[in-house]
Amino acid sequence: MSSTALYDLSPALRLMIMGLVVALGPLAWVWVRNKNAPVSQRLRVLTLVTLFLTFDLVIFGAFTRLTDSGLGCPDWPGCYGSASPVGAQVHIEAAQTAMPTGPVTHSKAWIEMIHRYLATGVGVLILTLTVTSWMERRRVPVSPWWPAATLVWVCLQGAFGALTVTMKLFPAIVTMHLLGGLVLLALLRAQSLRHAELQAPPAQALSGGIRFAALAAFALLWLQIALGGWVSTNYAVLACTDFPACQNSLWPAMDFRQGFTLWRELGAGHDGANISFQALTAIHYVHRLTAYLVFAVFMALAFCLYRLSAWRTPARWLAGLTLLQAVTGISNAVLGWPLLAAVSHTGGAAALVIVLSGVVFSGRGGPRAPHASKLNA
Repeated sequence: MSSTALYDLSPALRLMIMGLVVALGPLAWVWVRNKNAPVSQRLRVLTLVTLFLTFDLVIFGAFTRLTDSGLGCPDWPGCYGSASPVGAQVHIEAAQTAMPTGPVTHSKAWIEMIHRYLATGVGVLILTLTVTSWMERRRVPVSPWWPAATLVWVCLQGAFGALTVTMKLFPAIVTMHLLGGLVLLALLRAQSLRHAELQAPPAQALSGGIRFAALAAFALLWLQIALGGWVSTNYAVLACTDFPACQNSLWPAMDFRQGFTLWRELGAGHDGANISFQALTAIHYVHRLTAYLVFAVFMALAFCLYRLSAWRTPARWLAGLTLLQAVTGISNAVLGWPLLAAVSHTGGAAALVIVLSGVVFSGRGGPRAPHASKLNA
């Protein structure tokens, strides 16, 4: 692995073609199902399909990280200079023989490359949205700057993906890569709402107090996701394996300075030595304490939204997902970080981003009329 160039662009063209192949299926489906529909309807459906596939990509990214497959191919964008693990079998076999449980194995290489293929396919869909929105901007009264900003962001997200590999799972980079994927979801959700507004008027406005509460909840969500990403990327989940106490104490020994030194290598403290268990405990416990506040705020917001008839569906989703996050978060600690619970925890966070983005970006009105909300959910 040490002699492998971190960047090898020779397979880049073949990877782009692979991304195009991945994107052709959703593009063909949108075209066939909406070939007689106005361009605004096609753009709306394509936005929703891209949102759905980006959600899947975030979940698969979590699966990649949680199965320790992030370095399954130690170079970028290909795998040992090849477009797939098939062409890298000799290198992978040598690395796996040297370290059978190390970062490079055949299964981990495939997981990592499938993640890259999916990411490239989502990039192609976002590029298609951007080009089409600009070409049809006179016929579709939705600002083409939304997909343009999304395209810029997905390119930045790709750069973080490359740095995740080349900087050897540097915790700050991996956490920012997770946050970047969720920002993509928020951007696409905002666009889907803009398209929905063309087909149905706002249903019920939120009061200033509830809107402020929604914005506060949205900000808290991003803070909690960042803290959760920091827990995961530092492998601090198992620092506390009991609940509600941690190490049989409600205030265990913690090293906040070392735990929250952000710019450092994986497993290192602020002084460059191995990170201490007290630092890992601080990382875990801050996330847990913040979760109590998040749970209370989200459930209160769900209650307020439920009292408004037009907002009952988002309220149910918000309450249900908040409960799911509580269950999966506790399960991660007390059950030893099972893969299903860990992936579900990331999926729940991604779903909360979509739901709360729907509340925050809905302008002055509420959810759309029933005939539109089926596609907008």
